[in-house]
Amino acid sequence: MKKTILIFLSFAVITSCKDKAQDAPKKSLQHQKEVQSDNKPADQELNPTEETTEHVKILLPKEYRGLGKENEVNELTNNWLDLYQKNGKYYVGKADYAITRGYSECSGDSTRIINSKNNTIVLIGNSRLTMGEVKTVKIEKNKIWPKEKLKFHFGNEEYTLRAEGKVLSSEKVHTDEGEELYQNVKDYKLYLSANDAPENLFLEEESFNDTFVELLFIGDIDRDGKPDFIFGANRDYEEDRVILYLSSQAKKGKLIKKAAEIAIQFDC
Repeated sequence: MKKTILIFLSFAVITSCKDKAQDAPKKSLQHQKEVQSDNKPADQELNPTEETTEHVKILLPKEYRGLGKENEVNELTNNWLDLYQKNGKYYVGKADYAITRGYSECSGDSTRIINSKNNTIVLIGNSRLTMGEVKTVKIEKNKIWPKEKLKFHFGNEEYTLRAEGKVLSSEKVHTDEGEELYQNVKDYKLYLSANDAPENLFLEEESFNDTFVELLFIGDIDRDGKPDFIFGANRDYEEDRVILYLSSQAKKGKLIKKAAEIAIQFDC
């Protein structure tokens, strides 16, 4: 009798354990489904454009001051690309340069100087750009003053650059190209639109010290069939500042996005 009872109890325990083991995954799976239902799907939580945006860097063929042992020129390698002009056309190719050392009398800093062998617009790093000739737009005017517009065609689209701002004063100045208008502007804003689509505000500057925004380049650098832009945006006469805008990095509903910026100070 005792043997029979022991066998029966053992069978009951084994059966109970099996039932619990089979129920456990179901409860775990059910809990997992409940957690997932409370959260947004992964593709809604993250912006795909932001996820894949490259961290592009740019440099100019200029003199750079060192900060201790650090210098921006140290980032330049043979893997960098060069957007340059040759015989009236623009190309993306391998950077071809030499680096020399110098000294700044103004700041008392050691410097490193990038000497490009091309007529360089910007040197571009951390990029998967395709090398070769770049489709460009001839720039009719390089300064867009408040209340002015610049229209151009790219592909089948008509684009408009429009400026806003407060003009504090105006005067005629003499440059290498001859006499031209210069205006002292504050609260400057620059917009871009395509056809009849809403405008995108992409550049703002509160004030300038004897400088102004200058359009340096329009063309399809990233080869997505849409225009990219390079602007000189010095805020002070002792600064060289350039901004690269790429259409391929633009968020939904936008035309371009700032991809990189370089600002070089040479004040005393």
